[in-house]
Amino acid sequence: MADEIGEWVARALRYDAPERIKTADELTALVKKNGFLPLFANGVEGFSVEERTFAFDWWCGDPDRDPWEWRKTLAEGGEVAYGKFFAGKAGFISLDLLPFFANWRRDGYDFDALWSDGKADRREKLIMDLFGDGGELYSNEMKRLAGFGKGGAKNFEGTLTALQHRLYLTVRDFRQRVNRAGEPYGWPIAVYSTPERRWGRELISSAYSEPPEASRERVFARLRELYPAADEKSVKEILK
Repeated sequence: MADEIGEWVARALRYDAPERIKTADELTALVKKNGFLPLFANGVEGFSVEERTFAFDWWCGDPDRDPWEWRKTLAEGGEVAYGKFFAGKAGFISLDLLPFFANWRRDGYDFDALWSDGKADRREKLIMDLFGDGGELYSNEMKRLAGFGKGGAKNFEGTLTALQHRLYLTVRDFRQRVNRAGEPYGWPIAVYSTPERRWGRELISSAYSEPPEASRERVFARLRELYPAADEKSVKEILK
């Protein structure tokens, strides 16, 4: 989204543009075809959901039309991964490329090994300890149980973003909370799990046999193939 004179303006397509994405299924197909796709516009022109959709469909609330609602549909469907994977911003990764992203971004480390080697932040450890049994948690539960907030650890959102960037956590889906009577209430909020729980350790670790740098180059090469006119600085910025 571009900020023009204090207003957010979508970098979007005309309604009748033939390349416009019209449904969540079409978005899923595009992510699978390309391998990955950020939600919002960035330094690589055309490389986003925003730039492939109609501006007035955003935040309309209709799950059939609204790209903001589609992120919920795709996260729940599990055919692609959703999270903050691109320079701290949200987007999607296909399951074909997910193992290479994980191998590269984790530098070949599972989280326990990362912590043992002194390469993980203590706040990351507080959050990841909550997933020792491979469970799923609402974001607000994670914050409370990990001891963030008043008088506790700081920068919950930044720590959670870092864990998504390194593919230790992904958004499982968006759900309403449930009260003591078992009734849903409030707005849907993000539920997180490890990608190993979501898609299995065999898939997520399937690229561990190659050097992380080789996995990195696979990802970079794919983006250069899709957008050959993109300058190298912008490619590095969005994938950093």
